[in-house]
Amino acid sequence: MREFHHVGVITDDPQPGEIYVEETKVYVTNPNEHPYKIEYLRFEPDTPVTGPVRCQPHIAFKVPDIDKEIDGLHVLLGPFQAMENLKVVFVLIDGAVYEFMEFSEGTEFGELTS
Repeated sequence: MREFHHVGVITDDPQPGEIYVEETKVYVTNPNEHPYKIEYLRFEPDTPVTGPVRCQPHIAFKVPDIDKEIDGLHVLLGPFQAMENLKVVFVLIDGAVYEFMEFSEGTEFGELTS
C-alpha cells in the first residue's frame, strides 16, 4: 500500500541541513523536518538528472516493493539506492512526476519500514 511521504520542490538556493545524494548529484532536505512535508532538491550543474525529474516538483510515497509498483509505468529515473537503506524510483503518471520510496531498516530521514 502506498503511503504519502512528501512533496519535492526544486530550488537553486542552499537549504539548512541538506543531505548530499552522490548517485544523482543533488542536495536534499529532510521532509520530516518541514511542517508541510516539503523536500527541497538542489541539483549540481553536472547532475545526470534531466527531464521532468530535474524541472518539475514531485509527490513521494513509501511503498513496500518498488519493483511491483513500477510494473507497466513510465520510469524516468532509477530504481537506485538514494541512501544506504533507501531505494527510490521516479515515474511519470498522467504528466506528473511521482517518487516511490522503498525503505529498509532505517535512513537518514529516520524512517523505518512497517
